[in-house]
Amino acid sequence: MEKQKFRAKLHNIIFESDTVWGRRFDLWLLSLILMSVILVILETVPSLHERYFDWLYAAEWFFTILFSLEYLVRLSVVKSPWRYATSTLGVIDLISILPTYLSLFVIGSQALLVVRILRMFRVFRILRMGQFLWAGEIISNALRASRHKLTVFLFFVVQLVVVIGAMMYFLEGPVNKGFSSIPQGIYWAVVTLTTVGFGDVTPITPLGKFLSILVMLIGYAIIAVPTGIVSAEMVANQRNTNTQVCRNCSKSGHDDDATHCKFCGWALHE
Repeated sequence: MEKQKFRAKLHNIIFESDTVWGRRFDLWLLSLILMSVILVILETVPSLHERYFDWLYAAEWFFTILFSLEYLVRLSVVKSPWRYATSTLGVIDLISILPTYLSLFVIGSQALLVVRILRMFRVFRILRMGQFLWAGEIISNALRASRHKLTVFLFFVVQLVVVIGAMMYFLEGPVNKGFSSIPQGIYWAVVTLTTVGFGDVTPITPLGKFLSILVMLIGYAIIAVPTGIVSAEMVANQRNTNTQVCRNCSKSGHDDDATHCKFCGWALHE
């Protein structure tokens, strides 16, 4: 019983920010994350790397070991460690420590430690910016709900660029070295349709230029399609949520009046 109470208290400190110690822990954690990211960035500066290599290397391992212990503690206080480990924040916590261990086998991989900056999302919860978490939840739900429509849309775009690339190859032919093959034509179609326009491959013939105009106009129209799909889902999924974290599945974004987790059914107020 005492062990369960200790785990529950530790869970409130680590995962919640509505208590004094929980807020202090999160602020302390964010400070360490910010310091570690700054050190990783500074380490890539040649003059600093050469002069302070030993200090930077030691600091890198210090933060990694510290965050590794924190990750293990998080796994130990939740009801379902696997659910937390596979959650978005759990995956971010894990990949924020892996690059240092990977650097023992792959030189230079420690530069990937900048992914720790993603853990700064916790600042919204700490500073009681619930509306930002709510907005993030709306975007996440909208993307999830519109994934089938977006998949169909992307499949259509892939077919379109293949057809356009083949047409441009046919119109320009071997005369224009930039369109030496259909894959080159597809590359041009993707760059043009997305309105990026690198300019490294350009049509020469009048028909090729006319097709370019059509593709650019289609590109502007296509950009609006996924935006409209996601926006419609965002409007449909708006609701009031809070930052309460479920002890069982480690997910947040519950309704303000919820007594049980909407993802796993666990009681939120034990």
